Amino acid sequence: MPCIYSASIELLLDVAVCMRHQENNLLIPERERGQAHKRRRTSEPIEIEDRLESLICRVGEKSTSSLESNLEGLAGVLEADLPNYKSKILRILCTVARLLPEKLTVYTTLVGLLNARNYNFGGEFVEAMIRQLKETLKNNLYSEAVYLVRFLSDLVNCHVIAAPSMVAMFENFVSVTQEEDVPQVRSDWFVYVVLSCLPWVGKELYEKKDVEMDRLLSQIEGYLKRRVKTHVPMLQVWTADKPHPQEEYLDCLWAQIQKLKKDRWQERHILRPYIAFDSVLCEALQHNLPPFTPPGHMPDAQYPMPRVIFRMFDYTDAPEGPVMPGSHSVERFVIEENLHCIIKTHWKERKTCAAQLLSYPGKNKIPLNYHIVEVIFGELFQLPSPPHIDVMYTTLLIELCKLQPGSLPQVLAQATEMLYMRLDTMNTTCIDRLINWFAHHLSNFQFRWSWDDWADCLTVDLEKPKPKFVKEVLEKCMRLSYHQRIVDIVPPTFSALIPADPIFTYKYVDESASSLPGYPMSITVSNAIKNRASNEEILTVLKEVPNPNQEDDDDEGESFNPLKIDVFLQTLLNLAAKSFSHSFSALGKFHEILKTLANSDEGKLHLLKVLYEVWRNHPQMIAVLVDKLIRTQVVDCAAVANWLFSQDMAHEFTRLFIWEILHSTIRKMNKHVQKIQKELEEAKDKLEKQQHKRRDSGDDEDMDKNSEDEEGQLEEQIERLQEKVESAQSEQKNLFLVIFQRFIMLLTEHLVRCETGSVDISTPWYKNCIDRLQQIFLMHHATIQQYMGTLENLLFTAELDHHILAVYQQFCALQL
Repeated sequence: MPCIYSASIELLLDVAVCMRHQENNLLIPERERGQAHKRRRTSEPIEIEDRLESLICRVGEKSTSSLESNLEGLAGVLEADLPNYKSKILRILCTVARLLPEKLTVYTTLVGLLNARNYNFGGEFVEAMIRQLKETLKNNLYSEAVYLVRFLSDLVNCHVIAAPSMVAMFENFVSVTQEEDVPQVRSDWFVYVVLSCLPWVGKELYEKKDVEMDRLLSQIEGYLKRRVKTHVPMLQVWTADKPHPQEEYLDCLWAQIQKLKKDRWQERHILRPYIAFDSVLCEALQHNLPPFTPPGHMPDAQYPMPRVIFRMFDYTDAPEGPVMPGSHSVERFVIEENLHCIIKTHWKERKTCAAQLLSYPGKNKIPLNYHIVEVIFGELFQLPSPPHIDVMYTTLLIELCKLQPGSLPQVLAQATEMLYMRLDTMNTTCIDRLINWFAHHLSNFQFRWSWDDWADCLTVDLEKPKPKFVKEVLEKCMRLSYHQRIVDIVPPTFSALIPADPIFTYKYVDESASSLPGYPMSITVSNAIKNRASNEEILTVLKEVPNPNQEDDDDEGESFNPLKIDVFLQTLLNLAAKSFSHSFSALGKFHEILKTLANSDEGKLHLLKVLYEVWRNHPQMIAVLVDKLIRTQVVDCAAVANWLFSQDMAHEFTRLFIWEILHSTIRKMNKHVQKIQKELEEAKDKLEKQQHKRRDSGDDEDMDKNSEDEEGQLEEQIERLQEKVESAQSEQKNLFLVIFQRFIMLLTEHLVRCETGSVDISTPWYKNCIDRLQQIFLMHHATIQQYMGTLENLLFTAELDHHILAVYQQFCALQL
């Protein structure tokens, strides 16, 4: 193996610190290496492969040497190892191109240096990248495909790929916009890929192929002008465009690219290490990309949904230090794209993620803390759902505050204040996420907040967004603490917004309730439960409870008896009111009695009504007990939906816990359907394997007979499972029909009432209700799409009021 010069030694010492205890094979003289080879024949190739992976993955991180010398050293190391480890090196480089996009230009420079030294390797790498691109598109991995195309485009700057072949690939991508009968989201994605590469490669392509590039941008402009944008209102965080416009992502990127072109493609933020190697790279032979035809549209393709770009800050919000780039400057796109990439790469390790965000290259040229906070909130508020679980953003912001205690908490407080000031025009789903984040964040900082600054919420209608927000935040804080603590931390003036003490409300508490019809029976039932009576004995006792719905001379038999449910459930939950686990245990133990009592739709509704009455001051308890009742099949999902939309719950309709219960109920229904569908698929696979095995077995009669028996059993099982799937899907469809029908009824009543009384329809209740309807569509879009035909025929017909129909049309436009 040729001698490796000093730069690579520095690189190995800097980057592979974690491997110092191992024998560094790449630096051992040839004679000694032979002896080491004899000692560790089996593990040596694996060690070298691991070492190569570590070197490649960690290049570009903090080092005592310059990035250029590290890259030059690593290129030397890899070149020397190509004869033995070429396939491994190719695989690692293709993987980092896909999974570490924040270090894109570092790796394109490395590939450029390798191509300059070994032309054949450069060609093999380009072919491997094209194969990987085809595979990612086939598997619906569209975000990774964006990074691969961007990587290929930056290889033009490194003289690995010829500019004309890159332009040809872009032209093929843009030709997708001419396809007929394909979803708009498909064309959007291919246009986005081309535009998002131009900050990196636009200058180089324009210098070589200006006529073709002008034609390409003209085609893109034509497509953007004819796009349907009905979906935009559904995805906006704010309904108002002041102080910052809420732009659709392609429109915003197009404006940024237009400005970049006007500035002669001069961009000042992308790290471009290949410039230092220009004299070496420009001598290298270039490769032409093989002709790349975008794969055709498949019905099961899952294209990325459109987005709206989140804007919270501009240059006026960061008064000191570097100026924040404007919303239409391409630097803003590049910074945000890189920060999103860092979060995507490291989101599972909050400490690493926070450290990587704060050590962002070029951080001294930008107000980094403002960019980080805006990007994190942008992801948290992304509709229909954030890229990662909500709690990740909370823990990441806490970690950032710990690492930058002198500056980041102030920016975060400023952002929180801004979000509070804009609550009136904020999407209700985003307000929910803000409530959950803020309460969780406060719980990590002793619930300290300058509540007096928000005293303006006390002077307005308590149904308006600001007081509602504060009330819900305090409710969530109480879940993470206890009632008295919340009373102590909030100024006395906020007493109207402090949640009620979460105590149990028992109707039959003492003799003062003796006039109530069920009082004597409640004592009997209580004693029976305490004495561990059997279910049959308790049911016998309950037979004595008079039915207020039944006349004395009515002998039609058992009918729905609300008093029976009232007496039993109130008494049972009173005995179990000590804790969550006591209540769970009680419902689990007596669920057969509850099923017997609530065997009709009326019974189920009344049971939920009683549950609410006793725990009305403890929303969390209501939520978990409803969940338990669904799991034990005492109530079904449709009953829960009907109860939440019932007149009894109308006064709680805008409370957050109501919608948490509804979404949890829908998710439970969806999981139930998915579970049975999975069982059916597994049974079908098993049958197929069994039939295949029988065909292969030949003339063995005994095996044939056994196989036939097994196949017969499997076919019966498949038949049963198909019936279960159909039944579950019917139940699922019915649940959505119930929910949407109730929404339509409530909204129609409101609109008619306002029209009759000549009143403005835009009340806080109306905004909340419309936003909740949108929320159902967005959060469960994949499931709802299966039933679009039914919804359109039965509910969202042309005769429906346009205010309500607009929400459905926006939803349909998301997947056009």
